[in-house]
Amino acid sequence: MDFSSFLTSLGTSFVIFVVLMLIFTWLSRKPGNHVVYYPNRIIRGLEPYEGIRLTRNPFTWIKEAVSSTEADVIRHSGVDAAVYFVYLSTALGILVLSGVILLPVLLPVAYTAEKTISANETTSAGSFNELDKLSMAHIAQKSHRLWAFVAATYWVSFVTYYLLWRAYKHVSNMRAEALMSSEVKNEQFAVLVRDIPPLQNSQTRNEQVDSYFKAIYPDTYYKSMVITDNKVPNKIFAELEGYRKKLARSEAIYAGSKGTASPEGTRPTTKTGFMGLVGNKVDAIEYYNEKIRELVPKLESEQKIAMKDKQQPAAVIFFNNRVSAASAAQCLHDTMVDKWTAMEAPEARQLLWAILSKNFYERLIRQYLVYFVVFLTIFFYMIPIGLISALTTLDNLKKLLPFLKPVLDQATVRTILGAYLPQLALIIFLALLPSFLLFLSKAEGIPSLSHAERAASGKYFYFSVLNVFIGVTVGHTLFDSLKTIQDDPNSIFNVLAASLPGSATFFLTFVALKFFVGYGLELSRIIPLIIYHLKKKYLCKTEDEVKEAWAPGDLKYGTRFPNDMLILTIVLCYSVIAPIILIFGVLYFGLGWLILRNQVILLILHPAFASRFGYIYFHVYLTPDPAFASGFHQQVLKVYVPAYETYGRMWPHMYNRIAASLLLYQATMIGYFSAKEFIYSPVLVPLPILTLLFIYLCSMKYYRFFQVTALDVACRELKDTPNLEGVLRSYLARSLSAEKGTDDVQFVNDLVHVSRPGSVV
Repeated sequence: MDFSSFLTSLGTSFVIFVVLMLIFTWLSRKPGNHVVYYPNRIIRGLEPYEGIRLTRNPFTWIKEAVSSTEADVIRHSGVDAAVYFVYLSTALGILVLSGVILLPVLLPVAYTAEKTISANETTSAGSFNELDKLSMAHIAQKSHRLWAFVAATYWVSFVTYYLLWRAYKHVSNMRAEALMSSEVKNEQFAVLVRDIPPLQNSQTRNEQVDSYFKAIYPDTYYKSMVITDNKVPNKIFAELEGYRKKLARSEAIYAGSKGTASPEGTRPTTKTGFMGLVGNKVDAIEYYNEKIRELVPKLESEQKIAMKDKQQPAAVIFFNNRVSAASAAQCLHDTMVDKWTAMEAPEARQLLWAILSKNFYERLIRQYLVYFVVFLTIFFYMIPIGLISALTTLDNLKKLLPFLKPVLDQATVRTILGAYLPQLALIIFLALLPSFLLFLSKAEGIPSLSHAERAASGKYFYFSVLNVFIGVTVGHTLFDSLKTIQDDPNSIFNVLAASLPGSATFFLTFVALKFFVGYGLELSRIIPLIIYHLKKKYLCKTEDEVKEAWAPGDLKYGTRFPNDMLILTIVLCYSVIAPIILIFGVLYFGLGWLILRNQVILLILHPAFASRFGYIYFHVYLTPDPAFASGFHQQVLKVYVPAYETYGRMWPHMYNRIAASLLLYQATMIGYFSAKEFIYSPVLVPLPILTLLFIYLCSMKYYRFFQVTALDVACRELKDTPNLEGVLRSYLARSLSAEKGTDDVQFVNDLVHVSRPGSVV
């Protein structure tokens, strides 16, 4: 990338950010856009600007973001959102404290060195000498000036140790305070039990579970709810919900057709065949009503069959106090680990019901198969990403597609393509992966959505590091390096170390594009706004459809965090080689903290809205609609709505990835100093050892508490006596409670205490 392309990329990215910020300021004032920019206020029945200065300027959002405290975030959004901001502030602190020393020390040391930079050491293929002079590439081989960079490597490492230790301790305290809350949290009284042994004698599954746990916990055990195979009820329930939505839509169309010219209106019609596109044409309202009348008794019949004949070897058991539940979740209940496996029950809204019945060995096999598939994905994805990195350089494009040379030689085209083509190609290519990794994680046998997202996030992180960081680093010299690697396979590590400087400008512009354009789009919400207005104009006919069109989503930790970690990994690994990248990293995490803080201004969800739309907004898969949504103290963000709460269980995952990035940084620095023929490079060898010891120490001290709830935390008094029946009902599958309602006591008793085989349910 030449100097003009570099400046073009930075300049246009900054201009785009400013434009998007102004668009946000302008569009957020329009009454028709309030549901996109202020959904929480609309939900509460408030005016969009209530509590906010009416005269807004482009920078008002910054004041609003900074004014919110961590206590506000925890109180209204939960610990998970607060932990994510701890991660952002920790990453920001690492880069700021590193930059305080590295920028004023290393830049003069590098700039004043006297050396002619060779083509294989340049940070930009020899076309951007100004940046080369501010990097390690400007330091001669074996130079004593390299000692300054050795000291800088140690400084970055120790800053990271210090801030990670503080953050781990802080998040641990945060989690403890949340779990000690006097508020009743349903999941704190529930334990998920899997790998239940086969039935003996004439016992039912409920009787088997109850008798087993009553013998162990005679005074504190309450009841069990056996997991059932709900595939058929789920299918019928989904079909029933679909017809109800279509009926509401048809009735709205019919009501809208009435007017002074046609007081009778025109009744809508539909076809009875596939997707309403083929078959006989019939009256839509009558047809959908008839379908609903047919499906309701069918659903009730399948509910009874599922409860009676399709019980699975898994159950959720309930205790009358938090200490017993916490103790049971972390105890060994059988001499064999593949029987009566107990764990803390996740929230009902995030249980992956279909996977709960998988036994111990099936889960183990699935896990290894998924790991193998992920390995293949990472390995084979590296090939196209390396090719993308290689092919999207202008010189390689001209070699491979010579007919484009007249176009690529145009100064304007060359500048624009050089500024954006490689980065955009990489970003688009990466966007295809997260859904596939989440699918694989769920297939492992993981019981909850939050755990599946953490697993997918870990896979995505390692994929990003191996394919993006390493793939791009080697890829820009791929065609030149293949012969070297072919002749000497062991030289791949030397190729990586020698390739690091050449990717510096690519990653500089990649980070700039991510924070200026990415966070500009985040702030302006221009894409959700366009989608909302298109849906409202052409697709939405009912009030419910309009509300679904502007429904806010969650923060999507499964993709957001790995993307952040990729940036942190890049900045860490280049912090000493090209210290100027620290400025870009600080801007990325600083803007990210501000903009996401603006999006996370929290208010309580209106109960009437929760009871009606809890299933839509909270991704409650197969959980009761009104009882669960109104009984669980649901909360919303200014823009985003949390899909789950794990009380900070994401943090060890975050910590481990930061530590892994630190290890990669230290390894690359050892390799690069060796490439510089610095005979004292072994002085850096203790760093990876220190990092491994640091990881071990933190894990031994803190990690256990993030796996299970400490009994000292669980023993704190509650403000109210828990309604155990309400706790149990919150875990009923939505397809089983539909049509009956969770207040139907007889229905709940039927589900919890299923009659013996052969009797009438």
